Amino acid sequence: VSLVNFMEYNKLVRDKIPNIIKKNREIPITHIASDEEYYTKLKEKLREEVDEFLEENNEEELADILEVIEAICDFKKIDKNELEKIRKSKKEKLENFFQR
Repeated sequence: VSLVNFMEYNKLVRDKIPNIIKKNREIPITHIASDEEYYTKLKEKLREEVDEFLEENNEEELADILEVIEAICDFKKIDKNELEKIRKSKKEKLENFFQR
């Protein structure tokens, strides 16, 4: 279940965040998103994580991007193996970015 904390952030948060808030003796205000809202929030979260990676430039933020991409694939029923095949096909046709 994906939750949105409207009290402070109005954004998609990981599923265990409300429990962490409760452990801090605070009361999380959450909302289970509709499909349309969830997809919108996933795209917003992807932009947020990319921005954080651009600022922080670390592996943890890059991993967060992958996590959001995985959630988008799950929601849109995009086969991750098929996505990898598409990536590899593009790489074969266009190569990669190694020559800078």
